[in-house]
Amino acid sequence: MRIDILTVVPELLESPLGHSIVGRAIKKGLVEIHVHNLRKYGIGPRANVDDYCYGGDAGMVMMVEPVDKMISELKSERDYDEVIYLSPDGEILTQAISNELSLKENLILLCGHYKGIDHRIREHLVTREISVGDYVVSGGEIPAALLADSIVRLIPGALTDETSALSDSFQDGLLSPPVYTRPADYKGWKVPDVLLSGNPKLIQAWQDEQALERTKLLRPNLLENSSN
Repeated sequence: MRIDILTVVPELLESPLGHSIVGRAIKKGLVEIHVHNLRKYGIGPRANVDDYCYGGDAGMVMMVEPVDKMISELKSERDYDEVIYLSPDGEILTQAISNELSLKENLILLCGHYKGIDHRIREHLVTREISVGDYVVSGGEIPAALLADSIVRLIPGALTDETSALSDSFQDGLLSPPVYTRPADYKGWKVPDVLLSGNPKLIQAWQDEQALERTKLLRPNLLENSSN
């Protein structure tokens, strides 16, 4: 898989994409992640990528030309499955979307900044818009890193134990059950006996029950969505 990220602040992506699971997946050759500075196609001697908003609204808007030229350059080299704009008014990111995107070959992630991007980019260049939640952050770089992480960890070989991702929250529409590790008794806070039983069927039944109960308590909307 290859992920190209377009941004005006590439420095914001260096640490999130260079360490932990994503960093190891890159080193293993499981994924290529390329961060592109849109100022490469900036306008004028200062390589501007933004300008004043038509209509007099406050804030600067990312211009269409640098984005169009960068995407055109990338598309001249390979085909892309999606050009994704990280936007607060896009579809909310879910585990199902991450699962879907992890099967793609080539993705472009466009990070907005300032007031946003010229709407013509969304009309003519972007194929999908994704939001990481109903709130606004300073730019699309952190959401892009989050999306990339949620995708890369699903690539076979990215996790040391590939079955680990199968028990993550949301994979089956439920929250994950509680997890514990050693010691079995700390200050009288004990690990449930069933997890120490060594009986896989009892453990699985307990985990299923806990996942359902935690979902009912903490995220009942997930159960409502699954019944629609």
